[in-house]
Amino acid sequence: MLKNAKLNMPINNHRIGYRPTWAQINLANLEHNFSRIKKLISARTKILVTVKADAYGHGLILISRRLELCGVDFLGVASIDEGIKLREAGIKVPILILGLILKSDILPLFKYNLTTSVCDEELSRALNRKASLLRKKLNVHIKVDTGMGRIGISHYDAYRLVKKICSFKHLNIEGIFTHFAFADLDKKFTINQIDLFGKLLQKLANQGIKIPLVHAANSMGVLDYKGSHFNMIRPGLVIYGLYPKESLAINLKPVLSLKTKAIFVKRVPAGFGISYGHDYITKKPATIVTLPIGYGDGYPRNLSNKAPVLIRGRRFKVCGRICMDQIMVDVGNTSVRVGDEVVLIGKQGRNRITVEELASLSNTIPYEIVCGLGSRIPRITNFKEDD
Repeated sequence: MLKNAKLNMPINNHRIGYRPTWAQINLANLEHNFSRIKKLISARTKILVTVKADAYGHGLILISRRLELCGVDFLGVASIDEGIKLREAGIKVPILILGLILKSDILPLFKYNLTTSVCDEELSRALNRKASLLRKKLNVHIKVDTGMGRIGISHYDAYRLVKKICSFKHLNIEGIFTHFAFADLDKKFTINQIDLFGKLLQKLANQGIKIPLVHAANSMGVLDYKGSHFNMIRPGLVIYGLYPKESLAINLKPVLSLKTKAIFVKRVPAGFGISYGHDYITKKPATIVTLPIGYGDGYPRNLSNKAPVLIRGRRFKVCGRICMDQIMVDVGNTSVRVGDEVVLIGKQGRNRITVEELASLSNTIPYEIVCGLGSRIPRITNFKEDD
């Protein structure tokens, strides 16, 4: 068991190193979430799982390998570099670059069999030219802006671009997609985005242009907008067991837990200042526990004096400012020893700390909490499904 491991001992056959802080990745929970999402869609609808940003902080290769075993149809990344990492790790499923690339960076698409997004004629021409020189055909997905205001050809101009790319002999329009601006907050706006996208698809169909893959649904789209499923969905957050909105009727299981161990315990008197600036001063004699994690690991500094932690099954609160490598916890008169396991995200005993709770305390979104967890926190696998 993790809690019985010595500070520098292996966990689940992986060494956590000599700094006892780790993220525990539950692959059984990942499979559970994937299967739950699959039940919400038709048998003919494909699934592209977004694994950009190190699989939302869960570990790009670790997560992608398991999803491949689960039968995922596509993986979505933000950049060529992320795609290369997957190919070099032996991942075989199709990979879509959801962001845009520069004309100078086209060659790796062919070398690593990557599919890219396009939303303008200039890049499309360059891709076609390179494919022609290599005597190959390249798959592309056309990104359409229906209201996000980010990348993407405006839905007003998308028909013209699709027609143009259809004339390029060495490009194959494999997919077309759009992205929701705030599906969790504005149903009317989101339905309008779906309608605008649908009208474009109908206009293309009327001209005999049928694009094989059509996708729009992010996590919220999958759960709350069935009309956005088309024939491929693009879940991200829900696959990792996180909720894009409260009170959603789906049973997800968090994939990531964040844990550490007490490295120093000391008794201090009343009136004792803790950490930089002495934002926290003890009101009575207390035991202060120091933990080896901080904002250098991506644990948000604005959780100072707010974030809960679990020690010996009880909730305590971070005291004082979060440092780059360490945080302190006031445990009052509770007996804590060096080496005791501490949970920052996850379950201990009957208590749980969720990513959503930390996001609320930090005045941010769950994405930022998990994506921010740094690379010096090792990801340790667990294969037993839990709550």
